[in-house]
Amino acid sequence: MAPEHSPAVELEVGSRTVRISNPDRVYFPASGATKLDLANYYLAVGDGIVRALRERPCMLHRYPTGVAGEKVHQKRLPRGAPPWMETVEVYFPRFGRTADELCVTELAHVIWAVQMSTVEFHPWNSRRADTERPDEWRIDLDPMPDCPFDRVRRVAHVAREVLDELGAVGWPKTSGGSGLHVYVRIAPEHGFADVRRAALAFAREVERRAPADVTTTWWRRDRDPSLVFVDYNQNARDHTIASAYSVRGTPEATVSTPLRWDEIDDVDPRDCTLRTVPARYAELGDLHAGIDDAVFDLSPLLRWAERDERDGAPAPPDDDG
Repeated sequence: MAPEHSPAVELEVGSRTVRISNPDRVYFPASGATKLDLANYYLAVGDGIVRALRERPCMLHRYPTGVAGEKVHQKRLPRGAPPWMETVEVYFPRFGRTADELCVTELAHVIWAVQMSTVEFHPWNSRRADTERPDEWRIDLDPMPDCPFDRVRRVAHVAREVLDELGAVGWPKTSGGSGLHVYVRIAPEHGFADVRRAALAFAREVERRAPADVTTTWWRRDRDPSLVFVDYNQNARDHTIASAYSVRGTPEATVSTPLRWDEIDDVDPRDCTLRTVPARYAELGDLHAGIDDAVFDLSPLLRWAERDERDGAPAPPDDDG
């Protein structure tokens, strides 16, 4: 067993030096991967993780004793941060308070967060320049408990078909769990409510085309447990999901991994881990590298939303952030 208090190591990250304490502490029991392995993983996919997080408020999922222990959901930047860490202030209407969240602009910010026991990075879908106007539409294909992954694959292809017809470029990735995500870059011209309305209109169109595979039913208890829920609510204010290249808090250290569309029929998300993704990244580079160059105008989807609402479909339930 690795010592609980192994000597600290220092990592050179760009122009910064980041100290990693207890580097040999095992964070992932199934693979034996340590805190230092986690830091080295993020160094290996550096450009990709920074691109996924850049300028976004970011909630941290911290595991001070490894993923078998307690998980801490941290909105505020942890105490003791060096002066070169960056933050963005966000307001939470539900609680009437603000928080200074991590705002990554360089890889050293990520590695310092790892030093503070962060495993998962959950960014907002808006950026620091205007946190109230998202620039990322997130399509979350969330399988219900009895849903096979082949069904998720089929739904992903239907989603791509609709995106293609809209003229939108979708960037798929594994969730790091049992689902798939597809991200679309959008112009930051709409608030969260309209982005969620657009996302629901898209989800309903996917459901129309694949009614045997898809549900958009709001209440989990009312959903068919064998279907894929197209979770439009991931576009609500302050709802976050693991970023591209984020490790997940699983014993196997799975990774939310960008894919090519032609990989979806063959990928096994369980094979995308802290151990395997660095070699894939070294070979393929960041498969989401072009995402900022493919900006979609939500107007067609907002027209779909208006059509559906005229026809009696309910708008998304209220969400006050």
